[in-house]
Amino acid sequence: MPPLDLAPVPVGLLLREWRAARRLSQLDLALDANISARHLSCIETGKAQPSRPLLMRLADVLDMPLRERNALLRAGGYAPGYPESGLDTPAMGQINKAIAFILEQQEPYPAFLMNRHWDILAANQAAQRINGFLLDGRPPRHANMLRTVFDPDDLRGRMTNWDDVGSTLIGHLHALIAGSPTDLKARALLDEVLAYPDVPSRWRLRDLDRPPAPLLTTEFRHRGVALSFFSTITTFGTPRDITIDELHIESCFPMDEATAQFCRAVRETNG
Repeated sequence: MPPLDLAPVPVGLLLREWRAARRLSQLDLALDANISARHLSCIETGKAQPSRPLLMRLADVLDMPLRERNALLRAGGYAPGYPESGLDTPAMGQINKAIAFILEQQEPYPAFLMNRHWDILAANQAAQRINGFLLDGRPPRHANMLRTVFDPDDLRGRMTNWDDVGSTLIGHLHALIAGSPTDLKARALLDEVLAYPDVPSRWRLRDLDRPPAPLLTTEFRHRGVALSFFSTITTFGTPRDITIDELHIESCFPMDEATAQFCRAVRETNG
């Protein structure tokens, strides 16, 4: 996964953006970080240079993802503090074993490994079988879950509750952008999916009165077969590597016995 293109901004401006994203006043952040509000004000205006330990403490208070912590350190003139290892490197060997085990254990129901921008990095055989049925044997047009859901020529055309699914995913994307104000790739992805046909204009703005639902239900109909799944998300606790920090596994479970039976039957048919 290549590093994101982060805009080069002064450390003070970056802190202000994150403080605004977390809805904290200067006094709130200063108290939580155990510094004076005057010192924080001087840092934000560029009149004072924060030390590396102070930036790390501020990042903890702001609950910044590891990638953004590195960006904050670079903006302050310091070396990044967290590595970013490729999934195919030896350092990720045990993580890959854990991922493969989780994906396999989800059989005969679909499971996907994704990064924080919903790029699909891996999927189990069940996911491929169900997608193959829904798309009549052709592969999905995209390797990104959001594009797959929003493109009318992809899985969107098989969803019977696309409005609910699309609204929920847009809510998650808006939340990602609000929580990571320097993430230019997330902003570009939002613009891209909003440009697909028949996307409601109201989805362009974040709905603060409707937080993203903890569970996502997806319903399909194809060739007279109705399938219904709900999804859960698994992440890795206390990561010290950017790649691990940004991974999540979406596991799909049948909402009814008919869906469960179909998944089992498709597995038996395809060996």
